Amino acid sequence: MAGGRAAARPHQGAIVWNDTPMTMLSAGPLLEVTDLTKRYRSGAGTLTVFDGLSFAVEAGESVAITGESGSGKSTLLHLLSGLDDPDAGTVLCEGRNLFSMTEAERAVFRGRTMGYVWQQYALLPEFTAEENAAMPLLAAGRGRRESLAEARVKLDEVGLAGRASHRPGELSGGEQQRVALARALVARPRILLADEPTGNLDQSTGEAIISLLLRLQEAHRLACVVVTHNLEFAARCRRVIKLGKGGAVSLAAALA
Repeated sequence: MAGGRAAARPHQGAIVWNDTPMTMLSAGPLLEVTDLTKRYRSGAGTLTVFDGLSFAVEAGESVAITGESGSGKSTLLHLLSGLDDPDAGTVLCEGRNLFSMTEAERAVFRGRTMGYVWQQYALLPEFTAEENAAMPLLAAGRGRRESLAEARVKLDEVGLAGRASHRPGELSGGEQQRVALARALVARPRILLADEPTGNLDQSTGEAIISLLLRLQEAHRLACVVVTHNLEFAARCRRVIKLGKGGAVSLAAALA
């Protein structure tokens, strides 16, 4: 297989396409999903979101997750980050099984290993862009001076060096999402997860954000998983996984 990556295993509810040859990847995947199953039970019965889902993401590789509303895109990200538990299957991050850890161990591991970008920017309005970007380091017990210095470096990377002292209310939506991206990267994670990062932005601003996210992802050789409903943005990732309700979605339907 080109680039040394094993072929994705067949599974219910998803199809992979846009698979291009990879070079200069790490010896093993940073993120490895095996036979992942998630169900929701209610008085009306059991809803299987996905069953036996398997894929892997290498360092420097970007994967887009698409699908209709309710197909399990955000649920999958919650499982990948250990914010939710599966009914079956494993998620290995840097070779460690998230679900063999305690909640406390998982939180520490997540803070060290993963960066997360939400659709809602989730910035604290009373703090500056610099302080918001530094929050993961401050929460981990790093010194304020050191944390703010790291935050300034990341704000410069996302093009906001001149806006570091501004509060969220003084920033545009695109600028706020740049701060959120700086915050996701400030702890130097190896895995980047993004849940509809352009969902609250217009097309032009969204294009700028997705370009920046993918450029930084490649520059830092992160394993990146992006949930998006925008197929144009998804096509810019190296691979696309489309989740479907109750079975695989054909390529033609996915691109329609």
